[in-house]
Amino acid sequence: MRIVNLNPGTDVGASSWLVELDGHRLLLDAGTHPKRDGRSSLPLYGQAGGADLDAIALSHCHLDHVGSLPVAMRRFPKAQVLMPELSYFLIERVLHNSVNVMTRQRDELGLREYPLYTHAEVDDLAARFQGYKYSREIQWLAHPKTRTGGRSPTIEFYDAGHALGSAGIMVRGPQETVFYTGDVSFRDQTLLKGARFEDVKADVLIMETTRGNRPVPSGFTREAETERLAAAINAVLKRKGCVLIPAFALGRTQEILGLLALLMQAGRLRRQAVYIGGLGRVFSEIYDLEAHRTHRQHSSLLLHEALNLVVLEKAQTDTLRLSGGRLFVLTAGMMTERTASHDLALRMIGDERHAIFFVGYADPATPGGRLKASQLGQTFTFSAAGGEVTRRCEVADFDLTAHANRDELLEFVGLVAPRAVVLGHGEPDARRWFAQAIARRYPKVKVCQPGPGESVEP
Repeated sequence: MRIVNLNPGTDVGASSWLVELDGHRLLLDAGTHPKRDGRSSLPLYGQAGGADLDAIALSHCHLDHVGSLPVAMRRFPKAQVLMPELSYFLIERVLHNSVNVMTRQRDELGLREYPLYTHAEVDDLAARFQGYKYSREIQWLAHPKTRTGGRSPTIEFYDAGHALGSAGIMVRGPQETVFYTGDVSFRDQTLLKGARFEDVKADVLIMETTRGNRPVPSGFTREAETERLAAAINAVLKRKGCVLIPAFALGRTQEILGLLALLMQAGRLRRQAVYIGGLGRVFSEIYDLEAHRTHRQHSSLLLHEALNLVVLEKAQTDTLRLSGGRLFVLTAGMMTERTASHDLALRMIGDERHAIFFVGYADPATPGGRLKASQLGQTFTFSAAGGEVTRRCEVADFDLTAHANRDELLEFVGLVAPRAVVLGHGEPDARRWFAQAIARRYPKVKVCQPGPGESVEP
């Protein structure tokens, strides 16, 4: 067995792993790096060898896991593309939106490498996408020129509870097994129930480490955090201010909308319109349409019926009156430039009536991360486009993550009982914590941390 880390950075970056098992070659995920532009954002596909890749398996449809899929498919034209059934309903919309974003960045920022693929290419490649139900073992057939004889390894998708269609991936060969967590949430969210990774056993575990640098506060509960958010929203609305919740279009937006719907139904928030982005609306409709296929709570709660959702048009971010108390749940979660959350935040930051509430991770190098780190009354550079701003609005962080906490993942290592753990998808200090904690708790388990383009034989 050989595993190659194709992430071009040492951080969360672009998720992609090459697994070579019993003479067969599999790519796990094909992401793009959210903090890099152009070809520098791509996984190190040159380290994956020639075009004789057998299959590409996707864990879920966030861009740091699927954003370079068309590039990978172009490079590996014989590879099957396998994904969870619910991701199959999302993937084309995600990739087409990525083309739109890259095209806009080309025109506005002069990034001539963009787009890295086109709408026509996505349409042509879609015929190779294959979606499978959870807990179904699938044999992926290798290209004849790479076959070494006998049966090929199999894969099986396990519900990861992170976002619609997210999965951990089990790879079974004749002699050895590998389990890849992808991004995982072991705890129930508002809509999605926690991961179903029961009875997972594997020789090698490839594990995300996103929250390895974030200890769990004593006495923390998601329920208490929800109560805190509801109270904070009510306080802002009482003073006639507006609330902006920046959120990723797929997953976080729907979870927050579900939470708002339940709070309104219970009379704990007043019923009012909720402004969202167009892509957030599209994914919310898919959440509603696929509720019957999803392992979730409140399966009869349909977001488009439970809430008065209003799509905020681009021009409205500059013209809509910010008075009387409005609720916004807008992409992007890190407030990157030329997004609705970025542009609306610029109007709200200097007004003490308003509040911006974070409900997920914001990289410190992004506008959202800089705002999160700011102090009341502080002047700081929000973004290149936004320039310097003085923060007068309320800013707060609510831990409603869709990632497992570090203690849960450490416990999971013991349940899987691997001979080796390969750490990735986390900042250096997060991976360092896991390496030390695993060594202390499971001293017989080998810990591997391959750098960009490096391989290990665990």
